[in-house]
Formats: sequence, structure tokens, C-alpha cells
Amino acid sequence: MTTSASQANLRGRSSTAAYVSPAPESRVIEFSAPEKSIGALDPQHAARLLAASCDLGLIIDAGGIIRDVCAGADEFPFAKDWLGRKWLDAVTVESRPKVEDLLREAMDQPIARAREINHRLSNGQDLPIRYSAFRIGKTDRVVAVGRDLRAIGQLQQRLVEAQRATESEFLRLRSAETRYRILFQTSEEAVLIVDAATLKTMDANPAAAALAETTSGKLVGRPLVDVFDASVREALSAELESVRSVGRVSAVRAKLANQRECWLSASLFRHEDSAHVLVRLTQSSGESAIAPAVKSQALQALDSLPDAFVVVDGERRVVDANAAFLEMTESPSLAQARGQPLDRWLGRTGVDVSVLFSNLREHGSVRDFVTAVRSDYGASEEVEVSAAAAAASGDSPCYGLVLRSRARSGGSRGVDAPLGPEQARSAEQLSELVGRVPLKDLVRETVEITERMCIEASLRLTGDNRAAAAQMLGLSRQSLYDKLRRYDLGDLPQAEPDDERQ
Repeated sequence: MTTSASQANLRGRSSTAAYVSPAPESRVIEFSAPEKSIGALDPQHAARLLAASCDLGLIIDAGGIIRDVCAGADEFPFAKDWLGRKWLDAVTVESRPKVEDLLREAMDQPIARAREINHRLSNGQDLPIRYSAFRIGKTDRVVAVGRDLRAIGQLQQRLVEAQRATESEFLRLRSAETRYRILFQTSEEAVLIVDAATLKTMDANPAAAALAETTSGKLVGRPLVDVFDASVREALSAELESVRSVGRVSAVRAKLANQRECWLSASLFRHEDSAHVLVRLTQSSGESAIAPAVKSQALQALDSLPDAFVVVDGERRVVDANAAFLEMTESPSLAQARGQPLDRWLGRTGVDVSVLFSNLREHGSVRDFVTAVRSDYGASEEVEVSAAAAAASGDSPCYGLVLRSRARSGGSRGVDAPLGPEQARSAEQLSELVGRVPLKDLVRETVEITERMCIEASLRLTGDNRAAAAQMLGLSRQSLYDKLRRYDLGDLPQAEPDDERQ
């Protein structure tokens, strides 16, 4: 049955009980000799005969009033309430013309043609009854013999519901097949469906045909190993045979018949009581290419790395990050962090991040760049940043940064932490002066050593950009120039020209 015909059929049926299509009119075969076969039948026996042969029997007088009723007490407990009422008042509005026709035919013909009549019950439901009627002898009374149609109505309703469910399931499967077909055809990954028993190709998407330099139609029906070079067919056949027992094959290196290198992965699945193999082919760029499975494992390793790892685009906006970065910045989720500028969390001042990315763009990588990370809730932590620029398609580069806590890595010195060589020499020189030089002179000397080290570090980090170094140290440019002259750092004249280039 077509969908349109089914829908028309469904609309034609009643959702409540009880529409039953009228049966075609049929002739009645009567007893040939009732006087001999039945004999004299008194009213009592006639009543028993009616009660046994029908579900509901009514005696109607010439005025259409119900004078007597026979019915099952369990199925029709309300039948006694119809006594003394007009039959028309006990049926639904659309059934009243049928009642009138039935009574009229019963007075004119031996047996009136059967009709389906609905009674309106007190609970609002309809009771469908199929009535036949005939006149009692020469009297003006009519006997209406009824058959309960509720069971048939329920069967018809179940049939309608089953048909609706079938059509709904058919539409769902057709929609799922359409989505699968679109995904299969538009996927950039080469995919083939192979029969597990014969290892012949059942379907192939355009990407697979392009990789094999043929068409999908030519791939279908051929053994899968024919797509590959003769030197690897035997090994691949063994791998594909093992899929039946193991269930999958991950990242097997193979060579196609057109000499292209690729990685083969296969998975077993069942469909329509038969086993199939889903084969994926990923083209490799050369001998140093990494298997897709290994790449996936590398991404999983980065995600579980204890040090924070974040990838940003050319505008320093977060593209991806691992769980450690989200924990360090106290970000609720990656979805909320993605697209946010890295400057929101990284850097003591605006200069830090600018200096970091300036070196990244110039040198391609930066190692152990010291700065700070601020969380969303105000916490701050010193970190060492190692970063590298990654090659990206188009004009938009991306950068990967690893942020390691200095407190955890030992970069933040405690009381017992060892001093560097320059710091150790300065400390030894100062300690030798204790007792010979006043404390205020020692403090002044210490301050000068610290200032000199900080200025040198800022100039080194900023690539000798003095304006950026001044901002990093929190000094004005004039103050920085004064200290540079004082400590004889850089090539500065005795008086700063107004148009000095930074």
C-alpha cells in the first residue's frame, strides 16, 4: 500500500470505536418448511430463541417505542433503561435515519437489510450494534436483532494503529537511510562497505573512488584486495580475514594499485542478518606519515598531560585546551573557554603576551618564558611558558603553548633553593663586606644589583625594546633611561634625544 493511499485510509477511519463499513446487501436463505421442522412455537420458546441467537434484542411497537429487551446482563447492564423510550432517543444523531429506514423496511419486507447503528452511552462512548429487523406476524410490532460490533471495532482500531506504527517506522528508517547516504557520499574520508563472507565491495563513496582513481560503480562487486598493489594483497587478505574473529583492524599500512600510500582500518558490523566490514582508507603523505590511530593517541596524551596545554589562533583566541589548562584558569568548560582571548588569563601586564607572541612569530618557538596566569576567580600563579608556532592552512597560523607552574617545577626559589652563579658571587661579595661597610651601603648595593639584573632580563625578553621593557618593569621611559646610563647598559648618549627610535 502506498503512503498516500494509507493516509487516506487512515483519515477515513474513526479514532474512537467504532466505525464499521457497511456490508453489502445479501439475500437470506429461509427455512423451506418451518411448519414441519419447527412446528408450533409458543412465545416463551420464541423469546429464548431470540436471546440465544443475538447479543441484543429489542421489541419495537408501531410508535417506535422499545417495549421489551433481551441482552446479556454483564455486557449490556444499561439495556433495561431503554424500556418505554423511543428507539430514536437511544441512538446517536447520525444513526437516527438508519433506525427509521430499518423500521420502515421491516413493515414492508420479510427481513429488513442489516444496518450498523451506534447507541450513545452515559459515559460518552458509542456502542456499535449491527441490527436486522422483521415484523412479528400480522402485528404492528418489530423485532430488532442486534450483534455487538465492539470486538470488531477494536480489531479495526488495532489494525489502524499497527498501520500507523508501520508507516511511522518506515518513514523513520527512510529518513535515517537518507542521512546515512548524505554522510556517506559527502565524507572526505574514503569508506567502503565489504561483505564479510566474500570480502567483495558492496558500496564505496566518491572519496574512495577518487583515492583509487576509478568510479564507485567499478569498485562495487570487486574483491577489496584488487584495489591494492599485488605486493600487499596477501598480507591484507590475512588482516581482513582476522576481522571476522577479532572484530577490527587498526591502522595497517598499505599501497594502492595506483602506488598511493594509505592507512587501512576496518570494523565488523552486522546488518540484515549478515556480517559486513566497514573499511576506511586514509591517504598518507610519505614514509614519515603517522598512522591516524597514533595521532588520536597523541591527542589523548595531550589532553591528559599534567601541564596546561592550549592552542590559540593568530588572534590569540583559544581554539582548544586540555583539562589542566581549564583547571589552572578555573574555567567551567572548554566550550566557555573556546573563542576567548588568551590575554584574559595569561600575562602580568599587557606587554608579557605581546612579547611572547612577537618572539613566536619571529623565531617559531619560545622556551621557559616566565609570566603569570590569572584564574577566573582572581587567583594568580607564576608559570613558565614553552610555545611553538604550528603550520596551518591559509593565512591564519596557530600556536601551541605549554604552561608549567613554577612552584611545581622548582622555578620559584624557596629559602633553601640554590642561587645562580651570578647571584652567588654577588652574595659572597656582599657577605665579605659585613662588618666593614655600614648596613645602609650594603642595602644600596643589593638594590643596585637587583635593579641591574631585572633591567637586563627585561631587555632580553623584549628583544631590546626599551619602551616595552619600561612597561614590563613599571617604570617610565625616562626612569629606565636614567638607570641604563647609571649601570652603563646599552648604547645611550649622555642626554636622551627626543626622537630616539625604540
